[in-house]
Amino acid sequence: MFSLWVRAMNALKANRIGWLMLASCLGLALGLAHAEQPRRPNLVVILTDDHGYGDVSMYGRRDVLTPNIDSLASAGMLFKNMRANCTVCSPSRAALLTGRYPDRVGVPGVIRTHAENSWGYFRPGVATLADQLKAAGYATAIVGKWHLGLESPNTPNERGFEFFHGFLGDMMDSYRTHLRHDLNYMRRNADAIEPQGHATDLFTDWAIEYVKRQTLNDPQRPFFLYLAYNAPHFPIEPPAAALERVRRRDPQLPEARAKNVAFVEHLDDGVGRVLQALDETGLRDNTLVVFTADNGGSLPHAQSNHPWRDGKQSHYDGGLRVPFAIRWPAKVKAGSASDYAGLVFDLFPTCLELAGAELPSGLDAISLAPLLDGGTIDGERDLYFVRREGGPAYGGNSYEALIRGRWKLLRNSPYQPLELYDLSLDPLEMNDLATEQPQVVNQLSAALRERIRAGGSIPWQPPGE
Repeated sequence: MFSLWVRAMNALKANRIGWLMLASCLGLALGLAHAEQPRRPNLVVILTDDHGYGDVSMYGRRDVLTPNIDSLASAGMLFKNMRANCTVCSPSRAALLTGRYPDRVGVPGVIRTHAENSWGYFRPGVATLADQLKAAGYATAIVGKWHLGLESPNTPNERGFEFFHGFLGDMMDSYRTHLRHDLNYMRRNADAIEPQGHATDLFTDWAIEYVKRQTLNDPQRPFFLYLAYNAPHFPIEPPAAALERVRRRDPQLPEARAKNVAFVEHLDDGVGRVLQALDETGLRDNTLVVFTADNGGSLPHAQSNHPWRDGKQSHYDGGLRVPFAIRWPAKVKAGSASDYAGLVFDLFPTCLELAGAELPSGLDAISLAPLLDGGTIDGERDLYFVRREGGPAYGGNSYEALIRGRWKLLRNSPYQPLELYDLSLDPLEMNDLATEQPQVVNQLSAALRERIRAGGSIPWQPPGE
């Protein structure tokens, strides 16, 4: 740039067209400077609900076909060893949006529409991913399921999202009526709405509308879109056409399984439509798209967590392992894969780092960014899991799990003894070694107590309750 400036000044002295050369050189210099600062990526995080590891075909085809979800892995990076932050919905969502373990932000259990059965309160004042990205200049939006509070100060627009089009509650009693306990929790920002249609289709349509609107109205501003589908959380309600397609292809499937397969494949169709919208708007190359889920699938509803043991609500890996893929054509090599043992909330620092945003202090999550360009993440860390729940089986108490290297310490009820598994030799968690390895149990128990102590300082009920 300096040499261009010298040439221009010499031209000024030499002849009358010097001003033109100066303007040309300055324009070139500014263009070079601009080229050195590529546009920050758009960020699209697609989170599905109760979506088991075995209910996507990118980990091996069985009876469900998810070509659009699979395409994110084939065109980007497939993660084979990722876990959700909890075995149920709200805690995983709170962790994802804060980069902290869920009990450290007041959500050790599910936030429900009835206060007497609600086991979390999203801690006000903790910066969310949307808060941090908005401060860094991003447009921020959530489409779909919120499940972190029904009223102020914990509505999406008060927690960093400039735009909200979706559902406040924990689940829908029907994907066609969208009601929960006969109440309407569908919103466009703060306004109650009564849309018509299957919820999965609505959320897909609204996500596409947002992408197109941002491209048209503010094309230079990068955006963060958090697309949180309710599906495939029960009730399992696939459209008739999707179910008929599965029945024709595999008439031997039991009815409950066929309905779940159709439900997932209908969801996959929606993901494909969102990806097509990114293509049509020219955003594909510089948009990072993540696909993952909040916890494992529900076995009573014929969902699959193959090959892992158990399912939703369980600290065995069937309740924790989730599908995870990242596509970013501008940076991530197509067809790449990672065996890194991470947690879904690692997306928090990853997105901030890629956006050039400041990371807040006190995070538990670790950025996955080094993996995206073929690097590694050095060192081991403990992976901590907690769930608090009511009812006779849990009594309002919590139960926990901890992974340290090859070892996993867990229990699935506050009243059960701790179990220990060597994941390097027993990945399916069939051989409990707690009585054979008391020293390991003691070491991991001490680490677990410290995590419980840290979370115990945070209120998990609203003030005054």
